[in-house]
Amino acid sequence: MNKILDHTYIFSTILFTVYSQLIMRWQVGKISAPPADWRGKLEFLLALLINPWVISGVIATLLAGLSWMMAMSRFPLSYAFPFVSLNYVLILIASALFFGESFTLAKAAGVAAILVGLFIIVKG
Repeated sequence: MNKILDHTYIFSTILFTVYSQLIMRWQVGKISAPPADWRGKLEFLLALLINPWVISGVIATLLAGLSWMMAMSRFPLSYAFPFVSLNYVLILIASALFFGESFTLAKAAGVAAILVGLFIIVKG
């Protein structure tokens, strides 16, 4: 039972990270590109920083870091870190579903390679 609970730290890290990236993409995608001048860029960033969704993404990033620290207290880095590759898989799938980004056969093959690689690392 403890190993299952310990793995929740790894998967919490992944879920918080994926949430954060998707929220950032969603909110930044809702506004136009930042202006070319420095003042405009600063105003652009400040507007994002007070956005409640962006704040939730920043908090999720913090929670991902805290979860990762807990995972590091339970597992060797060589075991835990390969699970982070699931971020790529989940973000690729979610970006296709939520943002209409492409999901090609080549990307599907890459996802399969990541999953096979992760399985080999975990079992080895």
